[in-house]
Amino acid sequence: MALIVQKFGGSSVADAEKVKNVASRVVETANEGNQVVVVVSAQGDTTDDLIEKAQEINPNASKREMDMLLSSGEQISIALLAMAIEAQKYPVISLTGWQAGFKTNSAAGNARISKIDVERIQSELDKHKIVIVAGFQGLDKYDNITTLGRGGSDTSAVALAAALRANKCEIYTDVDGVYTTDPRIVPDAVKLEEITYDEMLELASLGANVLHNRSVEMAKKYNVQLEVKSSFKKVPGTVVKEVTNVEKMLIRGVARDNDVARIAIIGLEDTPGIAFKVFSALAKENINVDMILQSIGHGGKKDIVFTVTKSNLEKALSVIAALKETVPYEEVNHKDDLSKISIVGAGMVNNPGVAASMFEALFDASINIHMIATSELKVSVLININNAERAVQVIHDKFTK
Repeated sequence: MALIVQKFGGSSVADAEKVKNVASRVVETANEGNQVVVVVSAQGDTTDDLIEKAQEINPNASKREMDMLLSSGEQISIALLAMAIEAQKYPVISLTGWQAGFKTNSAAGNARISKIDVERIQSELDKHKIVIVAGFQGLDKYDNITTLGRGGSDTSAVALAAALRANKCEIYTDVDGVYTTDPRIVPDAVKLEEITYDEMLELASLGANVLHNRSVEMAKKYNVQLEVKSSFKKVPGTVVKEVTNVEKMLIRGVARDNDVARIAIIGLEDTPGIAFKVFSALAKENINVDMILQSIGHGGKKDIVFTVTKSNLEKALSVIAALKETVPYEEVNHKDDLSKISIVGAGMVNNPGVAASMFEALFDASINIHMIATSELKVSVLININNAERAVQVIHDKFTK
């Protein structure tokens, strides 16, 4: 008997018919002789609707109260799915995150899982029940409800699979696997049969919205085999694991991230410790920095350019303004009409010329590059956002045709 953890996203349970469809998929898995634990997200746009309701009441609501509010979305989903499974005459129970044993730290809105006590879940499985668990939520040491932040239900599912030592964790979405790029932009994008954790982590971090990067990190750490599958079509998905059999592909995917803003600090002193002062100040405000470029320095001055998410732009500019007395500079400018386009693939490290091919594709399309960042698994470029979709298309064509 296999133990399978299945996760269904919000679009998979958006209305009554879709909830019933998910119930049938879950019951079918159980009838094949498997123990099944299901993690569910809030229905459709429920979370966005709840955020909007909060904005109407108090735009500056505390993170604790926001967690109280947002956690209710998943509780609706688990109860409705349990009811749909009950209607199919299969024993089932729904559990909130804390009933399922999720313990977290106290970082409201972006909590981290500290441990999972699986005793309750295991007890229900031993009674031959399907167990439905609310994703995205847990309880801190003060008994406050917490939420796990963006992609939290993916993380809940992988964490449960690791804690229960499940045979597999299946992530069901509105796509039927991981593609070489977004098929809505490039119709001839190819679905991958397999992808490594490292490649999937890079793609997830660079804007591919199939899996959240925290869930992939956890899957790699605990060697949880993932499979990304369609909620609506019964076709094989994409398996995410440590080693894959595909060796000939130089790149596995082209990712696009439009949530990016560039900040340039011009005329900094060219002395030791300046970069540390800038980035430590940003880190203290929990502002994540991505691409970084520092000039070689001339005339005793240097420039530092870096990117942040658009939501962190104003906060980052405030931090830099506050630094001017201790870290003098000539000026600061910023730009937020940008997109980060990245290629990812384990095969790149042993194949010189991959970056050059990417740059050639952009040159042929007359697309200008603002910044470049590279690693063993990726090459990322910053371009104007109005060229983003065309850039994805020409780069994808360059490596697949």
